Amino acid sequence: MSSNDPTASPTLEHVAKVAGVSRATVSRVINGIRNVDPKIQEVVRAAIAQTGYVPNQAARSLVTRRTNSVALVVSEAEHRTFDDPFLGRIFTDPFFGRVVSGILGVLRPRGVTMALMLAETEEARTQLIGYLKQGHVDGVILISTHAEDPLPRLLTEAGLPAVLSERPFTPLPISYVDAAQAAGAKLAADHLVARGCRHVATISGPLDMPASRDRLEGFREAMARHGHAYVPSVEGNFTQETGERAMRQLLGGHPDLDGVFVANDLMALGAVLALHDNGRRVPEDVAVVGFDDSNAALACRPPLTTIRQPLEDMAARMASLLLEHIDDPGSPPRSVIFEPTLVVRRSA
Repeated sequence: MSSNDPTASPTLEHVAKVAGVSRATVSRVINGIRNVDPKIQEVVRAAIAQTGYVPNQAARSLVTRRTNSVALVVSEAEHRTFDDPFLGRIFTDPFFGRVVSGILGVLRPRGVTMALMLAETEEARTQLIGYLKQGHVDGVILISTHAEDPLPRLLTEAGLPAVLSERPFTPLPISYVDAAQAAGAKLAADHLVARGCRHVATISGPLDMPASRDRLEGFREAMARHGHAYVPSVEGNFTQETGERAMRQLLGGHPDLDGVFVANDLMALGAVLALHDNGRRVPEDVAVVGFDDSNAALACRPPLTTIRQPLEDMAARMASLLLEHIDDPGSPPRSVIFEPTLVVRRSA
């Protein structure tokens, strides 16, 4: 590109001239080679932005043997049909939007793209592992929702860089990021007891999910420490509809309940609707605490008291941890645990 030809594409030489460094230095920065001073990297990236230079991804991949892309895999262990809530939940549950936002916040500045892949059947998982083994992406962030899901094991056996969205149900040499789920449930129990609730119940998530079990067990254990030997529970599926249905079931069997912990905000939203339909005031008659601190908590009427897990921060940590494994394939698996917090609003 010259001053006489403004339409020509900028080259490495133009970036090097603007940055005041050699062409080789620019190439090392673009290809992610780590022996470049961070200050020089910043200068080169500024020059890239100024010139509008776009790296040749095909040529870059030949040098780095990387695709500069990762897969976000959402896995479901059970067979699902196309009208099952699983597929719809990917695009409607606030959880997934927050996770994607946190991941992209890390990947985009690094020039790494993300491909969304669903693995809800055995056939889909087989195809996925074959695709990943062919090197189409550099690594995997796996949202695995059920204890019997074989994908975490298959990824470790294949030796693929991967990070899991929660603690694996069985011990595996795979990195994961999670919240202290039981500790969050304890916060909910302590808050309900402090409010004076005496007849407390809970709506759990699917009990073949480690996070659901941890929340249920953590809540029951905390209530036991407060002297409550029995806590009624109904299982939901993390959807508003199942929360509403579970709340109606609890009211039918325990009409005197005055406090409920619901294992996610969408189910809590459904629970509040069921309480309203049954003439119960929230929080005057029944106090409700959710989990996640998602948009559903603010959409609830009254606004939902909930346990916040910092999903965007957790997702960002998953992405950065995966990039570390891609840069250093021999690094050992790591766990990162975030602490949940209580967010008090009007529902409890």
